[in-house]
Amino acid sequence: MGFKELCIQALDERRLFEDSGHRTRFKELMDCYSDYPFFNKGLCKCMYLSAWDEEHFAVMLGILTELALGRERNTEEMRRQGEELAMKHMDGDSCMYQMSNAFLDGEVFQLPEDTQLPPEFVYIMKKAQKAAEVIEGIE
Repeated sequence: MGFKELCIQALDERRLFEDSGHRTRFKELMDCYSDYPFFNKGLCKCMYLSAWDEEHFAVMLGILTELALGRERNTEEMRRQGEELAMKHMDGDSCMYQMSNAFLDGEVFQLPEDTQLPPEFVYIMKKAQKAAEVIEGIE
């Protein structure tokens, strides 16, 4: 079994997909982009986070399509776009883009102590952190 299959299986086993739509969107991203040279575990973690809903999925799909068409070999351009998106937003979305960039950098994202987020963003980010741990453990 390859990384893609092991990853989906591990996330399934730990019940980390919120619903069938989340799982389907994640699997679609993995099916389309896991064989590109820019794919890595950090990007996989971003895919999990972005697959949470249609809006973030569409953003991720657009960025990944640009990377694929540009024959990119890494995620530097994606990271740059993540920084821009984080600066445009002042709510939970900003933190989600910051978290994605931390994933791309191979770092663990920690919310600043004084950050006040709506409970749904806190929930999503905690689930993404658990998924990141699972993804990191896949060989």
